[in-house]
Amino acid sequence: MNWLDEGALYSSIGLFLREDLGRGDITTQATLMRNTRARARFVAGEKMIVAGLEAAEEVFVTLDPQQQIEAFVADGEEVDAGKVIARTSGFADVLLAGECVALNLLQHLSGIATRTREFVLAVEGTNAKIADTRKTTPGLRMLEKYAVLLGGGVNHRHGLDDGVAITANHVALAGGLGAAVKSTREKLGHLHKVEVEVSNDRDIKEAVENGADAVAIMIRSSENVDLIARVRALSPTLLIIVSGTITSESVRSFAEAGADLIRVDALTQSVKAADVSFQIQPG
Repeated sequence: MNWLDEGALYSSIGLFLREDLGRGDITTQATLMRNTRARARFVAGEKMIVAGLEAAEEVFVTLDPQQQIEAFVADGEEVDAGKVIARTSGFADVLLAGECVALNLLQHLSGIATRTREFVLAVEGTNAKIADTRKTTPGLRMLEKYAVLLGGGVNHRHGLDDGVAITANHVALAGGLGAAVKSTREKLGHLHKVEVEVSNDRDIKEAVENGADAVAIMIRSSENVDLIARVRALSPTLLIIVSGTITSESVRSFAEAGADLIRVDALTQSVKAADVSFQIQPG
């Protein structure tokens, strides 16, 4: 999984485990003999896109460097309910200590990948791409954005240092949209593409005249869809981004209207965890 920063992943997993373990798993210590062995497997409870296997393995490796997961599918694959996704064996206290963190990550990331695939399929046959936003869970952005990729989506900005996106708040403080775009162009030069949020024809005209590379249309009602065609008529090459209240039922209308990139908050902000179980037996 070359996309993930292994060092960042390792550090994050350590924090997640410390949050859950605290001073130790007192239930396991009280109920099991030391060096008890066990076998465990992750099982899909529904049709889903698998995401987070490496993160789940890292949980157990952090607890015991000898612990490994044998995966039967790869991240990004679709599985049916009842499919054994992966299995592992080792010391029971290690499996029990890592169970919740590993399962939470696998469920959450698979939910994101599965939800993303739903949106991707909804715009299939158009030129539009489904993208994520910065509305991610603090501490999980790297993993959540990776899950979006596994679902067939693309990543928008990873952070504030990853691209220029001028919003209505920037415009209000800079003295106008044109002034904000012009100032950005002068200060940052040609290496950075400039995206600017627009909401009407005047905004579009100012964005184009001042050299914006992309416009982001905030969808607040069905009337905003018409802005897509007006942007395209004014500038055939301008990248058109749509964001706002977008559902899997409405997303295709924006794609068919000509949007190039559709940013969907719901991919990471309000996703339902996938149904995955962690089944342990004596081993």
